Amino acid sequence: MALNLMLMGLPGAGKGTQAERIVDEYKIPHVSTGDIFRAAMKNGTPMGLEAKKYIDKGELVPDEVTNGIVKERLAKDDMNDGYMLDGFPRNMAQAQALDAFGKELNKPLNCVINIHVDPESLMERLTGRYICRNCGATYHKVFNPTKVEGTCDRCGEHEFFQREDDKPETVKNRLDVNIKMNTPLLAFYKEKGLLHEVNGNQDIDKVFSDIKEILDKI
Repeated sequence: MALNLMLMGLPGAGKGTQAERIVDEYKIPHVSTGDIFRAAMKNGTPMGLEAKKYIDKGELVPDEVTNGIVKERLAKDDMNDGYMLDGFPRNMAQAQALDAFGKELNKPLNCVINIHVDPESLMERLTGRYICRNCGATYHKVFNPTKVEGTCDRCGEHEFFQREDDKPETVKNRLDVNIKMNTPLLAFYKEKGLLHEVNGNQDIDKVFSDIKEILDKI
């Protein structure tokens, strides 16, 4: 049976790391919406050209175009033995479309993995990063602090800054948006019996071994 997988997780939950490992282990194509958008535009597919109109104007690509691009990609032969979706579906309309064209192409999802980390831990992970203003060395308050407090290990300077993306209010907003978006999707896949929750608050290797245990059963 092909492994048709969708990977979910909030920003900072470690989805990128686990996605790479899954692809290495199971030799299935990694379908990230960003990548397939770029490929479809580069190859000038009808859906790619349609998407380009919106992207060039800095607008959000409508669901029907996104769905069309994902469907185009899933229809390819290299997807016959399985795939891993990442960043799609992002809302209920996309989830329902995937349901329909997954059945039509005979490649329906058979597993959804959500790497769960509680939002408080994610705040700590995502807002802890700070950078030396002089040499650009990157540190983390919890996971990678400077050896001497307030002094850069690399250049010995004392001035640090945080990127806009890493500031607490920006991170909180990003998490809130994602929680709001993911909640109905998680409920939808739970009801279908496809959802598996993995604790992302563990060592990276342990997270992967938990994922592997689920996937090997499929």
